[in-house]
Amino acid sequence: MAETVAKKKGIFGRAKDYFKGVFSEMKKVSWPSKKDTYKYTLVVIIVCAAFAVLFWLLDEVFLFLLGLIVK
Repeated sequence: MAETVAKKKGIFGRAKDYFKGVFSEMKKVSWPSKKDTYKYTLVVIIVCAAFAVLFWLLDEVFLFLLGLIVK
């Protein structure tokens, strides 16, 4: 039944319904405050930097061990 109604509306009618639903759902979204956004961004940057250092250290250790094996 819904498929028949959707086909009768045409592409522009379906697009209008889609965007109407999108705007309706966007009104329900609770966005973080500016302060929270800064905090979350800082946490992401710190975690990324920590993982970068960890992977660099692991790379150096494996490179050293490989050098011992190859010699």
